[in-house]
Amino acid sequence: MVALLAPLEAPVEPTDALRRIAFLLERTRSGTYRVEAFRNAAKALKQLDDGEVDERVAAGTLQQIPGIGKSTSAVIEEAARGELPAYLESLQDRSGGPLASGGEDLYAALRGDCHLHSDWSDGGSPIDEMVLTGIELGHEWMVLTDHSPQLRVANGLTAERLTKQIAIVDAINRGVGEAFRLFKGIEVDILDDGALDQTDEMLARLDLVTASVHSKLRMNSAPMTKRMVAAVLNPRVNVLGHCTGRLVTGSRGTRPQSDFDAHAVFEACLEGNTAVEINSRPERQDPPDDLIELALEMGCLFAVDSDAHAPGQLDMKAYGCERAERLGVPEDRIITTWDADRVHAWANPDR
Repeated sequence: MVALLAPLEAPVEPTDALRRIAFLLERTRSGTYRVEAFRNAAKALKQLDDGEVDERVAAGTLQQIPGIGKSTSAVIEEAARGELPAYLESLQDRSGGPLASGGEDLYAALRGDCHLHSDWSDGGSPIDEMVLTGIELGHEWMVLTDHSPQLRVANGLTAERLTKQIAIVDAINRGVGEAFRLFKGIEVDILDDGALDQTDEMLARLDLVTASVHSKLRMNSAPMTKRMVAAVLNPRVNVLGHCTGRLVTGSRGTRPQSDFDAHAVFEACLEGNTAVEINSRPERQDPPDDLIELALEMGCLFAVDSDAHAPGQLDMKAYGCERAERLGVPEDRIITTWDADRVHAWANPDR
């Protein structure tokens, strides 16, 4: 079950201190440059031989290592001395508690996440770091959903790159054992005519597919409705991602929601056994409350997802849980509370 990370206490390994600082900065949406400073310092430490950290701390030469600067070297030095780094302690006090007020019971019932990205597309961290953080948070499963080819601005995966990623996911699953499962997935673009931005052969090799609209968000209602209905009725699609495309806050500004017949789209979700995503990113809050209530009334399934682009953002599901619990969405209709076998069987009824 997913849970808040317990605060770190002294003594703490320097690499663990750096990783936790980056995590806390990510979950509270700090600037990318600052987060990367701590992630890069952690990577640099992993390249050092045993004992070299202590030698460099004693000699005062940590900042000679590429990727380690003034702030990160201070954290490393304090941790190496057996102390809890002051910056880490301060962040844990300020930013280590629940992200949302409400939804705690549902958050504790979560087992997985159907929507997250790695540095294979537009995420900020490698797959193994996303997996390690997910395991630390108590996830039993996650679906790796990097973008599809059309979204070039997000370094979307061609069929060739996706094939390579599938092999890496298989290798990770062999390494982590039976307590956790990383599902092969994709966030596939819904094209203008409702087709999917990946070959059917490749989609058939995946465990779960989240489909989202990323282009021509201001399309007129009738063609947008037809586009979305076609996608959610596709037997390869399991989750409809951030259905309105809106942005309500954040550094990218705001964007109005797309215009479509929500009743028709959710009716198609019911027919296609496609879950409606409750996207937990604060800048999206998608769907809005009234559409969640409509999908709930109609009997749809839901997926409370993080849409994480960095490890710390996996915790953002707390925001989605607050909304789902407040609006009365039953736990058993949220597929991210299901165990891995149930999710896989639901997403792959013919396998």
